[in-house]
Amino acid sequence: MSPTIQNILVTLLGFVYVFAVVGIMNYAVKKGFPQDISRKIVHIAAGSWLIFWPLYDASNWTKYLNIAPAALWTLLLLIKGLTAGEDDEAVKTMTRTGDRKELLKGPLYFTIVMDILGTVFFYQTAAITAMGFLGWGDGTAPVIGKRFGKHKYKILSEKSIEGSIGFFVFGFLGAVVFNLLLTGTANYEVLFYSAVIAVFIEALSPANWDNILIPTIILLFYYFI
Repeated sequence: MSPTIQNILVTLLGFVYVFAVVGIMNYAVKKGFPQDISRKIVHIAAGSWLIFWPLYDASNWTKYLNIAPAALWTLLLLIKGLTAGEDDEAVKTMTRTGDRKELLKGPLYFTIVMDILGTVFFYQTAAITAMGFLGWGDGTAPVIGKRFGKHKYKILSEKSIEGSIGFFVFGFLGAVVFNLLLTGTANYEVLFYSAVIAVFIEALSPANWDNILIPTIILLFYYFI
């Protein structure tokens, strides 16, 4: 099989994965599944799209097709954020309040980060680690904080100690899993320091900006070490 055909087939598999998750969550929300949890499941699943990276033939330029699902969602979020009605499935599944304009903030920033990591930083350890914290850490922190967060604090936006602990634990776990899966090894010391930095950045981030600040700081950390 030619590298081009292989990479196109993997990309199609990525589309099936991403849209299947969104479709399942849309159905679940209709059946009464909590909207705040559904949006974070989509967040974690979307952030795990890089599990398809090992299937790409990196010798061919078509490896950059890995961002195709994210790029499509970037476009869809722009359109839906500007024009969608309250009954739109994306508005129900990916927003906190049902306001379509929320799609133009955190969710849009998230897909843009995916676009950048999948092209400029494709298969780099820094990108793999950053996605672990952004996908798993930032995806679980609000859910844990909302349900178990009794010790609140506010710097630029309200957080909880329990949510920050959840971010640290699950972000570290996600980074370890992604590194082992994609590279076969994990530098636990570097990942631990990355987790410490990421949890502070998440705590200091203004609302919606953590999707940009977390991966940016992790990339800078790896660059300087």
